[in-house]
Amino acid sequence: MKTNVGTLDRILRAALGVALLWLAFASGFAVMDASAPKWIAAAAGLVMLGVAAVGTCPIYTVLGIRTCKV
Repeated sequence: MKTNVGTLDRILRAALGVALLWLAFASGFAVMDASAPKWIAAAAGLVMLGVAAVGTCPIYTVLGIRTCKV
C-alpha cells in the first residue's frame, strides 16, 4: 500500500488517537462508565493510532484522497 497520509495529518491522527484512549480509560467521565461508549472510543483511538503509524488510510484510498506530497 502506498502512503496517502501526510505528516500533519499523521500528527493530528496520533493526537486524536491518544485523546480517545485517554477519554475511554482515564477520563473519569460518567458517560464512559457504560460499556459501549468506552469501547467505541477505544477502538476509534486504536484505528487513529494505527493509521498514523502506517501512513495509509483505507478510506482515503477508496476516495482517492492524498494529504502527502507526491
